[in-house]
Amino acid sequence: MRFLFPHSHAFRKGRVTVDDDGQAAPDCLVEFGDGVTVIAEWHAEGDAIRLAVPDYRTARGTLVTAQTWRLAKGKDGNWRSERVA
Repeated sequence: MRFLFPHSHAFRKGRVTVDDDGQAAPDCLVEFGDGVTVIAEWHAEGDAIRLAVPDYRTARGTLVTAQTWRLAKGKDGNWRSERVA
């Protein structure tokens, strides 16, 4: 599974592309718009996905602390992020 965020970090209500490669949970790749890629963990939660992203640094060097996100598909068909922890 691969998740692509168009910005250098995830944020509430932000768009995310979910690329289901058929691989089972939990390991996945998370790619950010600034070119940074991290290994994270995901788990299905009904129609949603729980994504745990570890600490990482943006391409500009800013530290982004570990966060857990709930990803859900909106009425418009796009996946969006909601911060869990």
